[in-house]
Order: sequence, then C-alpha cells, then structure tokens
Amino acid sequence: MVNSYCSDKYQYTMAKTFVDKGLDKTVAIFNMFYRTAPDNNNWAVVSGINEVLEMIGGFGTQPESFFRKFLPGENYADFCRMLTTVRFTGDVYAMEEGQIAFPRQPLITVVAPLLEAQILETPMLCIMNHQMAVATKASRVTRSTTKPVSEFGSRRAHGPWAALHGAKAAYTAGCVSTSNILATTEFDISSTGTMAHSYVTAFGCSVRKEYDAFDAYIKSHRGEGIILLLDTYDTLKSGIPNALKAFKDNGIDDSYQPFYGIRLDSGDLAYLSRKCREIMDREGFTKCIIFASNSLDEYLISDLERQNAAIDSYGVGDAIATSKHNPCFGNVYKMVQIGDTPVLKLSEDKAKVINPGFQVTYRIYQENESKADVTCLRSDRLACAIEEGKEIMLTDENDQTRKTTYREGSYTAEKLQHKVMEDGKRIRPDTTQQEKRERYLYELSRMNPTERRIINPHYHKVDISDDLYNLKMKLIYTIKEELNHV
Repeated sequence: MVNSYCSDKYQYTMAKTFVDKGLDKTVAIFNMFYRTAPDNNNWAVVSGINEVLEMIGGFGTQPESFFRKFLPGENYADFCRMLTTVRFTGDVYAMEEGQIAFPRQPLITVVAPLLEAQILETPMLCIMNHQMAVATKASRVTRSTTKPVSEFGSRRAHGPWAALHGAKAAYTAGCVSTSNILATTEFDISSTGTMAHSYVTAFGCSVRKEYDAFDAYIKSHRGEGIILLLDTYDTLKSGIPNALKAFKDNGIDDSYQPFYGIRLDSGDLAYLSRKCREIMDREGFTKCIIFASNSLDEYLISDLERQNAAIDSYGVGDAIATSKHNPCFGNVYKMVQIGDTPVLKLSEDKAKVINPGFQVTYRIYQENESKADVTCLRSDRLACAIEEGKEIMLTDENDQTRKTTYREGSYTAEKLQHKVMEDGKRIRPDTTQQEKRERYLYELSRMNPTERRIINPHYHKVDISDDLYNLKMKLIYTIKEELNHV
C-alpha cells in the first residue's frame, strides 16, 4: 500500500465538509515546522524531503472500494468516488536535506487547493518526524567525538521502514556507515559489520574454540576489513590473546589492507580499550584499530573521550535508531493562509502561537559563519532588502529593544526554502546521500562552535521580519478584541 494514504480519518471527514461547503478548491498555504528541538538542542537536521515528495506523488492510486472501507454509508458515496480522482496539483517549497533548521522556520510549505493540502498532513508528519528525530540524534552522537560513528540500530528500530530510512537519516547527519544492507542498496551508504557472539560460540564453548572461530574468520575474509569480537568469554584473558595469535598465525600485521582490528562490546570500555591498546602495541600491532559498541550514546561517548579511552571508532544502535532519549520529534503542520487571508492559531501557551502568511527564511552569514536567521513574508520590506544586499536591521520578536544591524556589503544571505514541486510535478531532483551528508557537514562547519556544543549550547539568533511581526500582532489583537466582546 502506498504511504500516501497512511493517514488519519479526520483528514478525510474534514475534506468532505470542505467539498460540501465549496471550500475544497480554495488555495491554502500550510507550513510544517517544529517549536522546540529535542535534548535541549538549539537546532535540528532536515531529513525526509525526498520521501515526502514521493509520498505526494502517490495520490490517486486507490479505487473507490478503498475509501468505502473507512467512509461507509451512502452519505459518503459521491465523496468516495471523487477521492479516486484526487491528485496533488499544487506547489511545494522545502529546505534541503542535510540543512540545519531552527524552531518555527518553515521546513516545508505547501500551496495547494485546500483538500489536497489538508490530506498531506498525517503522512508528511509521519515521514518527517521519524527521520528528523533520527537525524538530529545522530548529529548529537557524531558531534560528541572526532572518531567515526557507525549506525547499528536496525534490530531496535520500529519496523523495517524505520530501519531503512533511519539509516539514511543517520548517515545524512554524520554517521560514516550503517549495518543495514538495504540502506546500502537503496541509498549507496557504506555498510559495515563485525561478528556476533553466536559466531564465536558456533565453533564450540571453550577458549580454544574461540581461537578457531577467529582463525576461520580471518581465512574466510582475507582481503577485507577484519574485526574480531573479543568479549564472548573474557576480553583480556581470552579474547585479546586469541585474536593476536590468530592475526600472527595468518600473517596479519600492520601492513594489512584495508584494515584490521578488534571490537569491545561490554565491560569498562575505557579501561579495556587502554589495556588492549597497550598489549597490541607491545606485540607490534600498532595499527590494529579498536571498535567499541554497547548501548552507547552521545553522553557515554563524551565520557569515554574524557577518560582518554583508546577507541578508534564507535558503533551506536538504539540511541540513534529510535532517538532513544526523545523518540517523538515535534514537527507540526499548520495553515497560515486561506485564499488571500493570512490566518493563525492562538493559544494560552505563547510558544504555540504560529506565524501567519506565506513565508521565506534567510540565513545571514559574515565571513562564512552563520550569524542569524530571519523569517519574512515573501517580498516584504526586509525580504526585498536582503535580496538586494542592502543594510538591514533585525529585531528580537520577544524583546523589541534588542536590535542588530548588518551594513550593506558586510553580509551574505541564503534563502533556505526552495520550490521543489510546481503544479503537482517535481521540479528539483533528489540529491545523492553523499550530497545530503556533505550539505549537513558544510552547514555545521559554518556554525559558531558554541552552538555546536552537546551540553548547554549557545542559542542562534532567530528572528522574524517587522512586517511579519506586525501582521501577527494585528491578527492577535483583532481576535482578542472580538473575544473581549463575547
């Protein structure tokens, strides 16, 4: 079943009323954005845009009988027949995959007839919330060390689709490889793997048989990267002696290509890695790498780094694949304009008051460092000034006395949302996974180091234009006045 219809029933019950009232063809504008990043982070990593565009292309593929299953009764008969013809005919604007995004900025903007725009909500959020949760967590994990991190979380992912696209999102946000072979075949991501404890015990349950397992593996995989798992019985008394003997007996030394090493998967990783490094160096295996796993996350890796663990590479599973500390990402999808009328949602929770109107975000750079983001109404005064490179002043939405001026010629600016679909057709091709990852790494390099911290990061300057602020305040004031007279 195409995931275009992985939706909530209320998207379609609302749509019927739109049809009944003649609103279904009125052009609406919806923004998808998030309000706060997980783990007290300052920002999130965009992933999932390509899958969203593929999902949008899947409408109009189901027969009437499909819709009748969840919309039974004669009252829905004509509506169900009409739904078989519904295809997306609007425009979509989106950030690039791998881009760094801040709260309230439009990640995706949909401009389309109301019925078409509304029924995108659930499948779009399903795709983007999953991939951005994984990508943002992978970013945190990979930023906790300068060593390579591989994604190993398929067995803990929430289903095969989540494993596949989670591996993609993790690679976008800095992981160097994945254990998932489907991700390799679908996205051309490097795959990696070592061995399981069951491989060692398959040769028999004894220290001698552990050596036999290592010896057989080396003989079977000569010419490939070889990593031996040490902790089936005892890392220091059994694992490392058997591994080094197997390496020696098979002529594996520091000249071996492409690489060779050991894997630690339990115990005190800092202590064991240093002891193994000491033993290997003494025996002349100075280029034997140490790969570590065992329920790692960004906090444990940071702690291992502080303890000077002799670890060369990390494998991280469920912490990334399920975004374990914050498994639910907070993207929302809200209408910001109907016809020519900007709209917003009010709330007693100030953070939930949305920005109205058709918007675009600019990122301001000085000497190739990201200094500020500002979201404008398209073609408002600030947007035009930025496009023309003129002097601009940014005002803090929450403190109107705080202003920052960027003089003409002192900055560059980049538009973050690009048109990717027009009249229902894709106009911007997908990029490769390597290009997505390079986009992320490039944007990360342009951030101030204080904003890249795992703990207590400095917050990036994120504002809205004066015209957007005034429109927002006008709508809020109008509604409040009405409420005062109810």
